Amino acid sequence: PPFACDPKDSATRELAFCRTDFGTADRVKDLIGRLTLQEKVRLLVNNAAAVPRLGIMGYEWWSEALHGVSNVGPGTRFGGQFPGATSFPQVITTAASFNESLWEEIGKVVSDEGRAMYNGGASGLTYWSPNVNILRDPRWGRGQETPGEDPVVAGKYAARYVRGLQGSDGDRLKVAACCKHYTAYDLDNWNGVDRFHFNAQVSKQDLKDTFNIPFKSCVKDGNVASVMCSYNQVNGIPTCADPKLLKGTIRGDWRLDGYIVSDCDSVGVLFDNQHYTRTPEEAAAVSIKAGLDLDCGPFLAVHTENAVQRGLLNESDIDGALSNTVRVQMRLGMFDGELSAQPYGKLGPEDVCTSSHQELALEAARQGIVLLKNDGNALPLSRQQHNSVAVIGPNSDVTATMIGNYAGVPCGYTTPLQGIGKYTSTIHRVGCANVSCANDALFNEAVDAARQADATVLVMGLDQSIEAEFLDREGLLLPGRQQELVSKVASASKGPTVLVLMSGGPVDVSFAQNDDKIGAIIWVGYPGQAGGAAIADVLFGTHNPGGKLPMTWYPQEYLNNLPMTTMDMRSDPSRNYPGRTYRFYKGPVVYPFGHGLSYTRFLHTVVDAPAVFTVPLHPNGTAPLSNMKLVRTSHAQCKKLFLGVNVDVENAGPRGGSHTLLVYSSPPSDGGRHWAPQKQLVAFEKVSLPAGGRQRVAVKIHVCRQMSVVDESGIRRVPMGEHSLYIGDARHVVSLEAR
Repeated sequence: PPFACDPKDSATRELAFCRTDFGTADRVKDLIGRLTLQEKVRLLVNNAAAVPRLGIMGYEWWSEALHGVSNVGPGTRFGGQFPGATSFPQVITTAASFNESLWEEIGKVVSDEGRAMYNGGASGLTYWSPNVNILRDPRWGRGQETPGEDPVVAGKYAARYVRGLQGSDGDRLKVAACCKHYTAYDLDNWNGVDRFHFNAQVSKQDLKDTFNIPFKSCVKDGNVASVMCSYNQVNGIPTCADPKLLKGTIRGDWRLDGYIVSDCDSVGVLFDNQHYTRTPEEAAAVSIKAGLDLDCGPFLAVHTENAVQRGLLNESDIDGALSNTVRVQMRLGMFDGELSAQPYGKLGPEDVCTSSHQELALEAARQGIVLLKNDGNALPLSRQQHNSVAVIGPNSDVTATMIGNYAGVPCGYTTPLQGIGKYTSTIHRVGCANVSCANDALFNEAVDAARQADATVLVMGLDQSIEAEFLDREGLLLPGRQQELVSKVASASKGPTVLVLMSGGPVDVSFAQNDDKIGAIIWVGYPGQAGGAAIADVLFGTHNPGGKLPMTWYPQEYLNNLPMTTMDMRSDPSRNYPGRTYRFYKGPVVYPFGHGLSYTRFLHTVVDAPAVFTVPLHPNGTAPLSNMKLVRTSHAQCKKLFLGVNVDVENAGPRGGSHTLLVYSSPPSDGGRHWAPQKQLVAFEKVSLPAGGRQRVAVKIHVCRQMSVVDESGIRRVPMGEHSLYIGDARHVVSLEAR
């Protein structure tokens, strides 16, 4: 039966909220006007209660779809007609593709499968994904869920994945996405500090310049239907009780058309753990008044009615929250009667785990693999020359490790061992019983295998026992005795040795980078259900790797003076604080953000770009132009202010391949350089070229968004003067002038 407005129910089918010929706002108002206070408060939580007298069923709001329909959250149930769903690579891996169209296409597939499962009674339609937090600290256990450390990449990922999930049918939603965790949330459990008690001290500059950018893009560019507030406090106020962050920014400045939901039990946490209010009723009232619409957890259902009775909250405040959640349900078609008559209503089990969906999961894994090192063209391997390959390591034949966290039940797996076995014969030895690699009991047999085989592939790295939700890493080195195993096997190997790394966060593999016996290193993140096939395709050259690192790989020493609790992005030499991410950290790295090799060679030539670009000011501006070194974006006519750069990309190598064009900008030396990023990504484009091919790529840079900086007061400004644009080994200087 439908969720509500069953055409067979004569008592409800003609009620105004069931009339599809009425406007959505009128339908929402009609429904809320029919509810009692007791019924309303039971709709403020994720397991919303049924209202039988109005023909409305109960609904579970909590489902997840981070990189495929997930079994995290009570809203989704696998089994029966839906034994599994397509499990794509973890987000950090997909981000490494730098392919916006791929991100959106994955969203479309995930929403197809989510809708199909909803139609079969196996899931909801409200998916609390994606996670668009910035990977600020390399130890964060949930960094794997994010698009990495760059705000521009995270923002573009957010918008494109959300569009894929929600569809493009006007106001109607295919499923409702949710961008989380707002805001400055990137610590789970480090050195005795956990996310339930952490007060993130964040400057206005970093909030505007880094942490909020992906959420703004998600709302304004992606039109997301929901934003989730986080557990932590920001500057002493719980995010789910901060009216400036919720009502002021998300709903006011960014104009969210949707609902704001708490992370699970966050309202309870701000009362029980953070002791932010004296009574639970005050906690309920302060959260709803701040702009919270839905509580993941029971707290609001238990305490909101008493908050009204004590005069802490008006019933109209509850009506405002419900109007946001019910409107989303209306846009999803949940009050439109029979499913089969609706768009997407005919999707079913045959639309889940299709061959095309599984092929996309494989292609996504291929595109996300990053070639970090390839000395002497150790890769690709050859079927003819490498008749046997020793496949070694604790991650060499894993299944669940490949799908990371917030995954579901995949359609099936191809492990690295299985993938390599399709190309050549294998000798398999794990070397370590697990990634913790506590002893060397299995080392000798791994070394013997390397001596026998024509080539050796070590599949090492991390898993959810090392980095996960509520589990931040202690350091950046390979766990246990993994490094020792790698070095011993490489030293004994008869043929080329390749190190394959599975991880969400960066790993300090300086030892392997500097070991001549290790010819190649590839990073695969957590590559999803088809990860093993993708790895093998790269190893044997069926696919030419084109991924780029979406985060900086730091040396272990980087952590020496870097508490996870310090939120500052910018370096501070006076206290020996190194700064964070490629934008502000200037010290040594293992591999930089954006690093990634290919089996071919790409050249860049800037063929057409302005030497001078005018930034027009609003005619009512009063400051003299001679003083306009840093123009407020609010004073400039920014809306359609794009700087165009035409770049010729040439494949000068022997193989066809895809290439990511990364365009960076550095501001003038006197343009607030002491607090501006040393460089920042302003655009990226994906191109595919055959060997010897050439393509002209038109790059559009939004001047006010991408070439601006944020001052200490949180004001975004465009520096006038000479900006340097870097595209590969090419550099172009453009002078911005206010007029």
